[in-house]
Amino acid sequence: MRPTHGEVESSYAWLRLGVSLALSTIGGVGMWAVVVALPAVQQDFGVARGDASLSYTFTMIGFGLASIVMGRLADRFGIIVPVIIGAAGLALGFAGASLAPGLWLYALAQGLLIGAGSAATFAPLLAHVSLWFSRRRGIAIAIFASGNYLAGAVWPPIVQHFIQGVGWRETYFGIGTFCLATMLPLALLLRRPPPIVQLEMSGARKVTPAATQALGLSSGALQTLLVVAGVSCCVAMSMPQVHMVAYCSDLGYGPARGAEMLSLMLACGIVSRVSFGFICDRIGGLRTLLLGSTLQAIALLLFLPFNGLVSLYVISALFGLFQGGIVPAYAIIVREFFPSREAGARIGAVITATLFGMALGGWMSGVIFDLTGSYQAAFVNGFLFNLVNISIAIFLLRRATARPAFA
Repeated sequence: MRPTHGEVESSYAWLRLGVSLALSTIGGVGMWAVVVALPAVQQDFGVARGDASLSYTFTMIGFGLASIVMGRLADRFGIIVPVIIGAAGLALGFAGASLAPGLWLYALAQGLLIGAGSAATFAPLLAHVSLWFSRRRGIAIAIFASGNYLAGAVWPPIVQHFIQGVGWRETYFGIGTFCLATMLPLALLLRRPPPIVQLEMSGARKVTPAATQALGLSSGALQTLLVVAGVSCCVAMSMPQVHMVAYCSDLGYGPARGAEMLSLMLACGIVSRVSFGFICDRIGGLRTLLLGSTLQAIALLLFLPFNGLVSLYVISALFGLFQGGIVPAYAIIVREFFPSREAGARIGAVITATLFGMALGGWMSGVIFDLTGSYQAAFVNGFLFNLVNISIAIFLLRRATARPAFA
């Protein structure tokens, strides 16, 4: 039976959103287990902390590159294919890492299998969720995008508990088994194709050949601007998220306080993503991107004059509340100005850019600290990158017409 418009935002669509959120929360373990296991892995392999940290770098690279590939697979074969591949990748990756005799095989398992497996549960599903909603697309995407924050809240204490109890290798093997046992049944619930793509392909809607006609830009130009914007905003975003613990240690407050601030920031990020979802449904993706980016820039500036303990808690909460809506806004923008059938690959490319922005920003902030002996210049660097993101949002918003090319 051919899907109809009635299935968009139906109760079935919300059910699929819940399944997608569960998959994202489960698959997000690939991003957090490597962080929690880092001390135990370092001790087991007898390597330096910097060498052991390469496994996290490999995971991020694998996640980023696989996001594009998984998005293309979703566009061509449907979402169930990348999700099943992701489940298998996580299962094989965690099992392989648990048996790794040395650091390099462990790091390769993290990057090639675990990172890639986790990628299938974010960008492709983010694009897929957008195809089941129209009027409430913003809040739907925001709810789903909270999955990686939920994973960050749920998985670290669980992983740490089992590492302390049975060891990191046994914990990894158990995680792989759990991913396979839970993700495959959930994936089968997503077999039905999204109605928006079906209607578009069946000719029920006319598709404008120029994907970005409303902006007067080529598809490649708009994609490039979104990629640059994604890198820029996440270079800025990474400074507090990656270095907050170290920053608090340098100020004499201790790493525990920094960890508390980071947790507070991520918790507020969940609230932010849902709140910005409601906002996005009312004002659109470009305005939401500009609003979130501007507020993030303000929060970054607040770190410069205020470094008291209470002030840092407050600013960390504000930063989390301000930045959570930025990344989901890119998915909305893609859906507004590109054809539905290209959503997976194009959203995957932008998500990859944000991941590389996080990696680049975390590294740059450390280098700037080494050169200056302070994080003040690193905050300024983040603010300057944030201005690039704001400039792109303003440029695109000024070119946008009242009606986007695609809904």
